[in-house]
Amino acid sequence: MDRRLRAGMAITPEEFEELTDDQLEKLVPKAYRDYYPGKDACGDGFFYLHDGTAWSFYKGGLLDE
Repeated sequence: MDRRLRAGMAITPEEFEELTDDQLEKLVPKAYRDYYPGKDACGDGFFYLHDGTAWSFYKGGLLDE
């Protein structure tokens, strides 16, 4: 991946597979980083926040927005 990683950036499933855990964490906004469980727990490209909403790497945002 040649483009610069920034919070809120949407990525493809292929990019998700290529990126490391640390790189993926950079895509998560700071407000949600404490909830990021690591790449292995995000099998479908998303993870759940404390309130039950889900953050999607493929969308670059919350699933319900």
